[in-house]
Amino acid sequence: MKILPSDALTSKQSDLGLRQPWRELLSDFFKFGNSKSANDAEQPGQEDTQNGKLLALLSSGRHYLLAAIVLSVALVLLLIVGNNSHASVRLASAHEEWLPADTTTIDNTVEKKRVIQLQSGDHAVAGLQRLGFDLATSRRMVAVALPVYNLRDIRAGQKFKRIDSADAIDVYYNISGEERLHLHQQKDQEWQCTKEVREVLTRQRVVAGTIDDSLFGAADQAGMDQRTTMNLVDIFAWDIDFARDMRSGDSFDVVYEEHFDDEGNILDTTILAAEFVNQGTHYRAVRYVDSSDKAEYFTPDGKSMRKAYLKAPVKFSRISSRFQTRRLHPVLGYTRAHRGVDYAAPTGTPIHAIGDGYVSFAGWKNGFGRFILITHNNRNHATAYGHMHGFARNIKAGVRVKQGQVIGYVGMSGLATGPHLHFEFRVRGVAVNPLTVKHPPAQPVAGREYHRFQQQVAPLLTELDELQAQATWG
Repeated sequence: MKILPSDALTSKQSDLGLRQPWRELLSDFFKFGNSKSANDAEQPGQEDTQNGKLLALLSSGRHYLLAAIVLSVALVLLLIVGNNSHASVRLASAHEEWLPADTTTIDNTVEKKRVIQLQSGDHAVAGLQRLGFDLATSRRMVAVALPVYNLRDIRAGQKFKRIDSADAIDVYYNISGEERLHLHQQKDQEWQCTKEVREVLTRQRVVAGTIDDSLFGAADQAGMDQRTTMNLVDIFAWDIDFARDMRSGDSFDVVYEEHFDDEGNILDTTILAAEFVNQGTHYRAVRYVDSSDKAEYFTPDGKSMRKAYLKAPVKFSRISSRFQTRRLHPVLGYTRAHRGVDYAAPTGTPIHAIGDGYVSFAGWKNGFGRFILITHNNRNHATAYGHMHGFARNIKAGVRVKQGQVIGYVGMSGLATGPHLHFEFRVRGVAVNPLTVKHPPAQPVAGREYHRFQQQVAPLLTELDELQAQATWG
């Protein structure tokens, strides 16, 4: 909505006020001339003397002279007023062009908005200066915010938003998807700072796909984002080795929620129920939130999807060498036992601890290069990870790790011909085939929770059944 300035309105009103009197004056003059002629015509019997003719001629000449003078002055004034009228229009146009594109007008109050995105290396004061505040004001704002939130912890990619209204300035910074910082200054008053809860919107989605070349390709074609695809892999990681078990024709059905912030950005997703068909075997998982508000995935009959160990320490890799009692070593050139499984993957691929435990060794170990040994909670089992490019932050001997935690990255340190992870599973110190080890499941749904579990997951299982029916009948 464009605003015409008050001075332009005043000029326009003056213009109309100047024109009207001169129109009336000219009109009255010409009426006067006409009425005089009419009066003369009403006296046809009057004597026409020499003096009378002269006086009439002089009187008529005065009228014509006066008319000429008045008409000239009127034309000049009209031209001046006309020029002033055009000037007022140009003034209005210039004012309208000055308004920024992100300015809105509500009830004749102009509100200006400005947003900047923080770059790598930005600090709060610099960001606030880019919003138009001077150095002293920017520093004062950071100090006022400190008891609520330390703006020195800002992150690249986040945004500062400034809104100027007639009598106040508001600045917003999104701390997370759920919270934002609000700096407010009423005109001529001190800055105030509060932390506000952001509204989170949730939408449920249902997708289905069939794998041709890759799981990610099929998921993308079905309209499912990568983070949800990774969550799907995590749910079934105890039953399916996505490095070696995937086949063309495998399929998936997923019921999940997308969570949005108040600006429409996806914060995260939550899988509620999923089915994965791998080489003809059906696996189903449903999310259950128990009475203590703990969420976990279970099979439809209440068995935990979690097991003591993941099936593989690396996601989306391929097995380049299996567990063998005799194998020709690719570097040494002679035959010896290969007591683990090699997962080929690009350098830097994350390596995950397959179970809870503590790091009993982290360092260089002969031909294994950078090597980690984890002793698991039952003390009888240990897993080994070799040829690593590097260790994850804070990973060292004595540190406790959780199942799925990143402990390092794929590399080719030690005796290796290419980037891969050498992985071993040891039972009481003896290496066994990691691909054939049977892993015990975690605890099922507690008996006192089972009825509640059935009620909560029944609608989700119905949605999966409907997806399966649609796939069957096309």
